[in-house]
Amino acid sequence: MPSFKIDTSTAVVFVAVEPQLKVINKQTGEIAVGRESGAKMMTVGLTVADEGEANLYNVSVPETGVPEGVALGMPVKVVGLKARDWERDGRHGIAFRAVALVAPSAKG
Repeated sequence: MPSFKIDTSTAVVFVAVEPQLKVINKQTGEIAVGRESGAKMMTVGLTVADEGEANLYNVSVPETGVPEGVALGMPVKVVGLKARDWERDGRHGIAFRAVALVAPSAKG
């Protein structure tokens, strides 16, 4: 199924749920791996606020695209956010994936 780019350039994005390894099989503990990169995938909950509205999205990000120190409540920029609809076994939804998260630069 096709994916669609999401423009977050005018949005304020905060970490609502800290990054965790994305488990695809709870019985075996198997971790999701990116098809192209081979990197382990993480899931992070992001609150995206724009134009007076805010929503929570669970976003998959390669482990290599999650900077150290990303914590609850931290503002982040989202690089390469895409949405893709899915359907499996009578269930359906929208999956969100990003290339990376960028933490605010440290000011010294």
